[in-house]
Amino acid sequence: MTQNYFTTPNEIFSLGLSPGEFAVYSFLCRCENRRTHQCWPSYSTIGAATRMSVNTVRKHVCALVEKGLVRTEDTTVRTRSGLRRNGNLRYTIQPLEKVLEDRRQADLQTIKEETARWERTKSASP
Repeated sequence: MTQNYFTTPNEIFSLGLSPGEFAVYSFLCRCENRRTHQCWPSYSTIGAATRMSVNTVRKHVCALVEKGLVRTEDTTVRTRSGLRRNGNLRYTIQPLEKVLEDRRQADLQTIKEETARWERTKSASP
């Protein structure tokens, strides 16, 4: 049996990802270490796999971070001559259940704030 595949939870479709965000997210899931949920492909590698420019990949990565699906960390590498250089980002894929729960909590908070605003407006009216 081959293990050259990965699954994507159905809930991912409820998050309103653009096709580009979905492609980048899927590629990161394909690359992730299943134990640590981390990977570190370069923007160029992601771009080659998804047929996107580096700038477009960067934009989609930022959107995924903003939506809570991915965390990024800077890394450094040491060259043969001993110099420290910036490395690729280290991506940590967040558990989808946590992302969905965070979204539900944010939606609930928005509803509470809108209800309070509506009640203040209602009580101020004659």
